[in-house]
Amino acid sequence: MSKSIPTLEDLGDVAGKRVLVRTDFNVPMETSADGTQSITDDFRIRAALPTINWLTERGAKVVCASHLGRPKGVVEPKYSLDPVAKRLSELAPDVELLENLRFNAGEEKNDPSFVASLVAGIDMYVDDAFGAAHRAHASIVGPPKTLPSAMGRLLQREVEVLLALRENPKHPFVAVLGGSKISDKLGVVEALLDVVDSLIIGGAMCFTFLAAQGYSIGDSLFEPEQVDTCKRLLSLGKAIHLPDDIIGLDADGKYATYGRRLPPGAKGFDIGPGSAAAFTDIIMESRTVFWNGPMGMFEDERFAGGTRTVAQAMADTKAFTVVGGGDSAAALAQFGFDDQVDHVSTGGGASLELLELGDLPGLAALREAPNAR
Repeated sequence: MSKSIPTLEDLGDVAGKRVLVRTDFNVPMETSADGTQSITDDFRIRAALPTINWLTERGAKVVCASHLGRPKGVVEPKYSLDPVAKRLSELAPDVELLENLRFNAGEEKNDPSFVASLVAGIDMYVDDAFGAAHRAHASIVGPPKTLPSAMGRLLQREVEVLLALRENPKHPFVAVLGGSKISDKLGVVEALLDVVDSLIIGGAMCFTFLAAQGYSIGDSLFEPEQVDTCKRLLSLGKAIHLPDDIIGLDADGKYATYGRRLPPGAKGFDIGPGSAAAFTDIIMESRTVFWNGPMGMFEDERFAGGTRTVAQAMADTKAFTVVGGGDSAAALAQFGFDDQVDHVSTGGGASLELLELGDLPGLAALREAPNAR
């Protein structure tokens, strides 16, 4: 029988203990004219506070560790965690924050010597970085091998919500998937088709499905090598909903609206208003909704309508709503709906992998911790 994942309560007495907390402080930054870095959204820092506060209130000495951006194993000042440390000190005084884990190549390589340096002088470990839990990196899978370990409150909530979608959702259950590539989400599409009542496909990935149905898609982004896969998925007899109208640019670069067929040279960048309304009806009639991926290039106001309408539907429906992080979460925030859904995941890739596989490297590591039962 598989061991359960330890929670904070399974750590026992934490008073006087040094606890390494793996957080996900990969927050958005902006650079001023003088080169100063500042945080534009501290949501991920605030999201770690329930775990940090639980530990400090019980007398633990908390040492946080996180990555920021994608430095390649070398120190890059623009990825320094100094701005994060400043904000963290305002929210949780006396909590230590290590410098960017990815400044050391041993993090992504899961180097045992780097793990040893992380756990030196540490008594316990807590993983609260859901957004990195699908990575078998040193700070994720290394410490639980030797230290009493637990998942933090944020990670625990993510696992509870997402596994409930996978294993016991309330029906009707609809999944709304967008983004650019079906290849990036093929595994989760296959997994979701086993449990959802309806699957809505938007974003550029819809063009590969439309091509599979024989529609001309102009010069829209699609994956020709995935057309046969989309044909197979469409042949399964599941309720897969594709856009009936498309907004984009014609061959001369002028704004245009089309049905499912796009003429040569045209490019689609958003679902049309008819499709957005139809998708809204499906969402409103559901009891559970999972959304990952925008319906179009929402950063451009000309092509934001589809994503905005879906975000509005997520806010308005009485269903239990889950947004799978990434661009969907950014769109919710952009349109002012981020506090009107039931759960916004802090990990786009991690949420998809957990839905697809039912497990993550970070969770598997915690099950093997010395205190796991």
